[in-house]
Amino acid sequence: MGSSKPFLAGFTLAALLFSVIGDAFAADIKANKKRGQVYYRMVCTACHVDMTGSSIPPSGFTMAEWRAYLDADKHDASGRTNPSVRYYLQQTYRESIKDENKAAKKFLKLPNEQLYADVYQFAVNGAKDSDTPATCN
Repeated sequence: MGSSKPFLAGFTLAALLFSVIGDAFAADIKANKKRGQVYYRMVCTACHVDMTGSSIPPSGFTMAEWRAYLDADKHDASGRTNPSVRYYLQQTYRESIKDENKAAKKFLKLPNEQLYADVYQFAVNGAKDSDTPATCN
């Protein structure tokens, strides 16, 4: 029976390569926490208040919880809304609400990945265990 070391070495090298490429791509996007805050408060919070009657402030979760939630891309499992977090940061969604939401209109042409990075930065930096917990008031 052959050794699994060459396979593991190849797998490790491939994982390292994807990590480096992913980090290089992510480094090209400079997150703007302020823009993320504006979008989160004017779009995300407004929708949550309309749908549930309450907001979901960044300070309601830890940094690790926000990262896990956003990385998993699981918005809603109930079926009442789109199950993807990223859906609500897409240009198509912003286009659909631009007439009733100033932030969606203002950021309409912003690339999807840029807005995702902005909101991600705001949510994680505003978490309850961050240096600057953020509310939605």
